[in-house]
Amino acid sequence: MAQMAEKFLLSKLSRAGFVALIAIATLCAVLGEPMVAAAAAAAAGIVIAGKTFHPNRVHQPWPKIQQAFFVVLLLILLASFWTGPWILSHWLYALPLVAFALVPPAAAAVVTLIIAVLAMIATQWAVGLADRHQMISAFLLTLLLSALLVFLRDYKTRQLAPLRRTDELTQAASREYLSADLHKEIQRSEREGTDMSIIMIGLDTHLSDDEPDEDIRSILPRIGRYLHSQIRDFDTYYRVADLQFLVILPGISTSDAIARAETIRKGLATLLESHGMNLTVSTGIAGLNIGDDANSLQQSAANALRRAQQQGGNRSQAYSSWSQPAQPSQPRAEGPVA
Repeated sequence: MAQMAEKFLLSKLSRAGFVALIAIATLCAVLGEPMVAAAAAAAAGIVIAGKTFHPNRVHQPWPKIQQAFFVVLLLILLASFWTGPWILSHWLYALPLVAFALVPPAAAAVVTLIIAVLAMIATQWAVGLADRHQMISAFLLTLLLSALLVFLRDYKTRQLAPLRRTDELTQAASREYLSADLHKEIQRSEREGTDMSIIMIGLDTHLSDDEPDEDIRSILPRIGRYLHSQIRDFDTYYRVADLQFLVILPGISTSDAIARAETIRKGLATLLESHGMNLTVSTGIAGLNIGDDANSLQQSAANALRRAQQQGGNRSQAYSSWSQPAQPSQPRAEGPVA
């Protein structure tokens, strides 16, 4: 609920900022200030291409468009040093924060340093600007405040990273918690004498090279929502790789897990097809056996998924005796389901 409120608030602020920037651009164009109008229009482009403007938009080209608008704004600011730094001096104050928000930290630091040096040089030439010294001191103070805010943001991210249980894109549980959670479920299953199975789900991207990476990642949030709708309240699912998920099913035998994996696989195939994606899905199923731990159970499911994909994909495969030739008389689970 808090995340939904935050997205709603940021979306409203983004829309209000976009309207304000468009109004500034229009007014400056009417008043004969083309560079200020161009800077405001570029800033409006940055806002409208941002993820906060449309919280549910996940298509990948938009961040690149946002960075392109930032480059345009940067070029306009650089051009202003030749036409007079006082024309766009107030835009310089927001530049460091915008740079660190849109481009990698190293590139943002270089851009900020170059702008700061050019601003100081340009103000020395602008002898007709009475408050040029106050302007550069205010700009340097803004740089220090921006650096402090960036540091606090990164510090907060590092501190909260261990506490974040869900993947932001798919809302699946983070991989860091998988081993610990799976270990607890194994202990519970052994203590209560109940069955337990896991399903590893993977997109067969090796069978279709036509889909670009950005198109595949754009569907991941919907895949996450679909998986959430297919599991029980006490089941859990994790994003274990870029295009792979793992579902823990307490109290479910291997045969029942196979049926459930097939339902999930066919549902995901229908979801991908409805979005025009020529991709298939494979699943690997492993049931808990005596002597299994969290690592061995995960490895069994991963081997089953790999086997399914090696056989052409678009199928479910249960971990079986084919992967443990040393003990052919004690298979872990049923055979593959094509």
